[in-house]
Amino acid sequence: MSGKKLLLGSVLCFTLLASCVEQKNHQRNMDDQFADKDFEMENVDTATLGTGCFWCTEAIFQRLKGVVKVISGYSGGEQPNPTYEEVCNGTTGYAEVCQVLYDPKVLSFDELLKVFWETHDPTTLNRQGNDVGPQYRSVVFYHNQQQKEKAEAYKKELNASGAWPNPVVTSVEPYKNFYSAENYHQNYYNNNPRQMYCQYVIKPKLEKFEKVFKDKMK
Repeated sequence: MSGKKLLLGSVLCFTLLASCVEQKNHQRNMDDQFADKDFEMENVDTATLGTGCFWCTEAIFQRLKGVVKVISGYSGGEQPNPTYEEVCNGTTGYAEVCQVLYDPKVLSFDELLKVFWETHDPTTLNRQGNDVGPQYRSVVFYHNQQQKEKAEAYKKELNASGAWPNPVVTSVEPYKNFYSAENYHQNYYNNNPRQMYCQYVIKPKLEKFEKVFKDKMK
């Protein structure tokens, strides 16, 4: 009996320590709904943000009032059409990010930055919890000079304020590309709420986020 309890405990520990990397072979399957035409919608601005595993990033920003659409994907590398498995190697230069399409009349870029910096740890270099590697870096890919200036100013203020015990190491990089992730990554938390990573990593983050930003929720 004690052996069974030990085994169950080991399984639970392994689950809690698991990252968002799935050991599955999935075929790359792009869908028209994630084509470039989605980014040309009138009166909609785009922010490209990375806070570690894009499952977490997506679940948070989907719930913000003013957000039209959130797409999980990859930004920052050089090779075209990267796959999840390639990005997970940590050698492509890509980061897991979400493109957040939002209505600036309802939600400002400044407000997006506030949510961005308050819903992950921006002081751990190339790491969020047990997700480790440059693909999980804290990053803002700016689309224009205004976004760059706002992100750099906010980062400077955070470091000057001592809001975090360690320096904020978020990377502020020019936006150069975006490839949507495979279809099974899209809307991941909503489609897989009982998956262990969703239960033990994403759900607690969402609960904290919903308390802090309850006035910004849809």
